[in-house]
Amino acid sequence: QLQLVESGGGLVQAGGSLRLSCAASGRTRSTYAMGWLRQAPGKEREFVAAIRWSGTNTYYADSVKGRFTISRDNAKNTVYLQMNSLKPEDTAVYYCAAGRITATLAFGVDYWGQGTQVTVSS
Repeated sequence: QLQLVESGGGLVQAGGSLRLSCAASGRTRSTYAMGWLRQAPGKEREFVAAIRWSGTNTYYADSVKGRFTISRDNAKNTVYLQMNSLKPEDTAVYYCAAGRITATLAFGVDYWGQGTQVTVSS
């Protein structure tokens, strides 16, 4: 089992920045890809970003490209999501996830965190 705990959410004005962190514990020696997904009220959960275990490849949803950056520190078993130029439409619960990048570059999730709320005011 792998446990994921997010932190860093909160309320920010449009144009501002936040950095989310996700600490992993348990089966941390496994070479999981890590990612972030989000779910806004009344909407389906959607992919935001993912990073391979090696950190050499990153993937982003078109809606966040150029504004969000995913990174990881395997020595600390932590993955980060730096969010800049935030918009009200970025408001959602953000979930950390661990899994794998498929051959079609989809992100298959094996483990979920509990989520952290990000609210962007206009």
